Amino acid sequence: MNKIYFHILFFFCIVSARAMNISVIDTHGGFSINQAIELAQPYDTLIIKSGTYHEAGIKINKPLTLIGEKNAIIDGLDLGQILTIQSNHVTITGLEFHNSPISYIKDNAAIKLDSAFHCEISNNTFINNFFAIYLARSADCRILNNEIRSHARRETNSGNGIHLWYCKKITIEGNYIYAHRDGIYFEFVEDSEIKNNLSEKNLRYGLHFMFSDRCSYSQNTFRNNGAGVAVMYTKHVEMLDNRFEYNWGSAAYGLLLKEITDSNIKNNVFLKNSSGLYAESSNRIQITGNTFEQNGWAVKIMGNCLDNNFSKNNFLANTFDVATNTRHNFNMFKDNYWDSYDGYDLDRDGVGDLPYRPVSLFSYLVEQNEPSLLLMRSLFVDMINIAESIIPVLTPETLVDESPS
Repeated sequence: MNKIYFHILFFFCIVSARAMNISVIDTHGGFSINQAIELAQPYDTLIIKSGTYHEAGIKINKPLTLIGEKNAIIDGLDLGQILTIQSNHVTITGLEFHNSPISYIKDNAAIKLDSAFHCEISNNTFINNFFAIYLARSADCRILNNEIRSHARRETNSGNGIHLWYCKKITIEGNYIYAHRDGIYFEFVEDSEIKNNLSEKNLRYGLHFMFSDRCSYSQNTFRNNGAGVAVMYTKHVEMLDNRFEYNWGSAAYGLLLKEITDSNIKNNVFLKNSSGLYAESSNRIQITGNTFEQNGWAVKIMGNCLDNNFSKNNFLANTFDVATNTRHNFNMFKDNYWDSYDGYDLDRDGVGDLPYRPVSLFSYLVEQNEPSLLLMRSLFVDMINIAESIIPVLTPETLVDESPS
């Protein structure tokens, strides 16, 4: 019976292929997705019917479209990489991918694009995979509206939700990534866009960005990760309209910048992070129109940062507004709103008549000796902060906002 069924199905697929469409029913007849792909002609569409397909090692080496109907699941059974795409013009949509296995020597993924161009991975669900979507040496691809969930416990045996290596012109939009090592990872990526994603509860970073020039990320939320976003060794990055929130921990930041140059950070919200923005060896960055609210440190900027411009930002209910590790300042603070500013505005032009020094003596002392945090809220701390604001001795004399509000 199964043999007869298989031949009927085989004939059905051949006829369908001539019509540029192959329909694959479930696995009860012993027919696999890999067999359907082998039968398909370039640019055919394979409709994957509801059912669970226990397969790994699926390869696509021709232009194809795979469309999953409701509850069409490909379960790799922890046997290996589930689907590898080695062709241009491939679309994968509407499928569920489960159980690509952990490996210490292979980057097993639910879907891996290897030297693929003009592909789209959209509206899929990924459950319990080592890496969910992995792109290598690929360009002009779109990763859209996927749901990506795992249950990572340790960084050493966890993969990333969306991982890019040596790619160009990739769009990552509308995805939900939960509990991987890094939600989204970029390394040697150029001219790509990350937009309107939610990345939360990942062990390390919601977004990890290295050696990736001329990229942008906007309208994303990075919530409750080990740290929000790390951008490193990169230039010409646009960081616009994002939310960095609830990233708590001894080494947690909303946004970590390391050796970043000639970039923009605009209209973002930094809410309830240990440190909202931490910058080290980063130069010529425009930080404008952002809101820093209820963070431990709103901004930590190290002494090796030069020519950065902080303007028109709002600093609200942060424990410390600005901290640094040096008495020298090579950055500009202008036209920011500081809720702890206690100066006056006699001419009522909306600009304070007295300059504001956002680095308190206590924040400087804490930077040098963290256990001194035990003295916070004490009368002694209030007294030394007032004295230092009048006659700066230890804090950077030139780190001042001349037109605060």
